[in-house]
Amino acid sequence: MTLKASLTASRRDATRISDQLEQELTDDGVVVALTEKSEADGIWAVEVYYEEGDAEAIAADLDARVGGSVAGSFAVETLPETDWVAAGLADLKPVPAGRFLIHGSHDSDKLPGGRVPILIEAGQAFGTGHHGTTAGCLTVLNQLLRTRRFDNPLDVGTGSGVLAIALAKLLRRPVFASDIDPIAVRVAQENVVKNAVAPLVRTFVADGLSHPMIRDNGPFDLIVANILAEPLMKLAPAMAQVLAPGGTLVLSGLLKRQRERVVAAYSAQGIRLQTVHIFEGWGVLVLRSPSRSRPLGTSAVQFSGPTGHAWAND
Repeated sequence: MTLKASLTASRRDATRISDQLEQELTDDGVVVALTEKSEADGIWAVEVYYEEGDAEAIAADLDARVGGSVAGSFAVETLPETDWVAAGLADLKPVPAGRFLIHGSHDSDKLPGGRVPILIEAGQAFGTGHHGTTAGCLTVLNQLLRTRRFDNPLDVGTGSGVLAIALAKLLRRPVFASDIDPIAVRVAQENVVKNAVAPLVRTFVADGLSHPMIRDNGPFDLIVANILAEPLMKLAPAMAQVLAPGGTLVLSGLLKRQRERVVAAYSAQGIRLQTVHIFEGWGVLVLRSPSRSRPLGTSAVQFSGPTGHAWAND
């Protein structure tokens, strides 16, 4: 049973409330989403999804957290047991992102030439490519790969595997792809096979960055992570250990308020911000590690996210 609590407000208020609830609730396995309801009227909705709970108690708790800062209150509804990803994917159109084109099998016979196709079907993990976080990250990777060659990339919080697949298709090099959620890893591996890059992409379940697959194959000259802000910040010390000297780090899925805190966390590790790219309001950060060497694995840490929930954004 899934319950959805929703509240409509102006974009500014909705963004503020979404940021607040994401910080307060995501460690409890709750998913917070921000969606536009009316472009003409500037109305947005904060949607909070629970796997279980009492509707009245959920509404009362959310209203108390918001504290009357906007008119109206949260409405809670029980969603039918439907695979919404599978049901909605048939209506999704191919998404271009630089040289990449993410598509479903229903569009396989009508793809334009000159693109690197990535087939992503319905799954139980994030990363269909239709959200600004994933499409933005792919666009930035497309730009990076035009000017620099990477030999040992790592995708942290791989979700559906879309970023790892993109890297494998362009680099033709081994790519390591981890996620905290076994379901996400299973879906990612299925997508890797469908996209004919199974010999190149190694998917595995990892809680943090101390997994033997990461420890034994690092350091990595490129790390991409399209995951939530809190785990990104907590993983900063470990990221610094497994990122090669002079290596590039691409972090996606960050709102403006979150970006400053994430940049500060990595700056404290000597990893400096190079550029910021904005896609549909979401930030993609490109950072670079110092050229000096750091001993691999000396202070790797783990971060335990909510059991059974992937870190990945969209």
